[in-house]
Order: sequence, then structure tokens, then C-alpha cells
Amino acid sequence: MAVLIYGSETFEFDERLLAHVKIVITQKLRRSESFLLSWTHRDGRGRSSVWVNASSDLHFRFAEAKPPVLNQQWLSMMMESSYASRGLDVDAVAEPTAAE
Repeated sequence: MAVLIYGSETFEFDERLLAHVKIVITQKLRRSESFLLSWTHRDGRGRSSVWVNASSDLHFRFAEAKPPVLNQQWLSMMMESSYASRGLDVDAVAEPTAAE
């Protein structure tokens, strides 16, 4: 279980998913690009969206000591999605399998 801390709020994510989202956020902020990040809560009780920009107070906490091998195709899909008017909805960008 991984946690995204945004200001004083904490949000739980799958380890692998948050590892990829972290890279997308980092790339976007390096380019000074703000965007909307949205997801469904793990308990199925609602959704959250946060505006991510250079002044966002972000912290990523992972339970696993070793980071996962990243899927470059998934990162590209997430990055492309982040430019849409609705921003990056992590539920709408499923990780592609090796055969895709």
C-alpha cells in the first residue's frame, strides 16, 4: 500500500500505480505544467481530484523498499492523458499488458 500525501490529506494507492503517477507528476512539474489528478478511492466510497502545480505540497510514501520496474508505455499513456481537459484520471488509464 502506498500513500499520496497532498497537503494534510492522505490518499491510499496501489504501490505500482503510485510509482507511475509519481513519475508523471515529476515530469509535469519539471516542465512547469499544472494539471488535474483524479482517482476513485480504494474503498469504493467516492472520488477525489487535486490540482497539481509547482506549489503543491506533495509527499509519496511507499511500503515497498524496492521500486517496481516501470512500464514506459503506461507512463506515456498517463502523460498523454494528463493533457486532456479532465486531466489525468488514473482509473481511466489501465496498465497495458506486454502483448498490447
